[in-house]
Amino acid sequence: MSAWTVERAAIELLRCEDERTDREPITDEWPKLDVATAYAVQDATLRLRLERGENLVGIKLGLTSRAKQERMGISSPLVAWLTDAMELPPGDPVPQDRLIHPRVEPEIVFVMGRRLAGPGVTTATALAAVESVMGGAEVIDSRFRDFRFRLPDVIADNASSAAYVTGSVAMDPRELDLSLEAVLVEVDGQVVDSATGAAVQGHPASALALAANELGARGLAIEPGWIVLTGGMTDAVFAPPGASIACHFTRLGPVFVSGGAHASR
Repeated sequence: MSAWTVERAAIELLRCEDERTDREPITDEWPKLDVATAYAVQDATLRLRLERGENLVGIKLGLTSRAKQERMGISSPLVAWLTDAMELPPGDPVPQDRLIHPRVEPEIVFVMGRRLAGPGVTTATALAAVESVMGGAEVIDSRFRDFRFRLPDVIADNASSAAYVTGSVAMDPRELDLSLEAVLVEVDGQVVDSATGAAVQGHPASALALAANELGARGLAIEPGWIVLTGGMTDAVFAPPGASIACHFTRLGPVFVSGGAHASR
C-alpha cells in the first residue's frame, strides 16, 4: 500500500462516502497527520467535489461546545465546507441510501449579507455581516466506524458533513437574542434534549467570528450569500429509517426531519 498523502486521503474519504462504507481512522495508519495537513485534505476533498459538479454554498462549524473542545484539546470550533449537494429540501427524508450511520442535531443557521474576513473579527462585527437567521438541522455521518476518530481525522472528513435542512422562518438576527433562542429536540414524539444558543460558543455569532478568523489565517473568507451552520446546540440523535425528528425553536419555528425508508445495499 502506498504511503498516505493529502491527495490519497481526500480520495479515500470521498470513496467511503460514495460507496457508503466506513473505515478505521486514518490516524491509525498515518499517526503524523496533524491539523494543518488535515485541513489540506479537507480542501483537496472540496476541490474534488467541485470538479464533479458540486457548488460551494457555505461553511459549517463543528465542536462548538466548550465541553467538546476540552475533550478534543482545542479552543476553537472546526470549520468545514458545505456544497449544494448537501442541501436537503424541507420535507425530504434523510437519504439513507447514501449515508452510513446518520445522526441529526439542531443548528442556528446564518445567511451572510456581507463578506467576513479575518483576522480581528469580533462577535459584533460577525453579527453585523449576517443578513438573516433561521433554525436548521444538520445530518452528520462520519466516514469512520462507530464515530471513532481523532481531531485530524474529523477535520479531514469535513467535520462529518452529510446534509442539512433549514426552517421556513427567516429573521433579522438583531431582532432576537440568539444566546437565549431555545430548541427542544423530539424523537418519535418524545423530548430527548434541549438547549439554547449559548451552547454554541456562548453565542452563535461568536462561533461565526472564530470561523472567520480561522479562515482568515488560511487566506480565505466567508462570502456574501453563504450559508453558515453555526454548530450543534445539543448532542446529535440517531436518525434510523422510520424515525421522526423535530427541532422546535422558540422564535425560529420548527424543523422536521424524517428518517425515511430503509436503504438497500
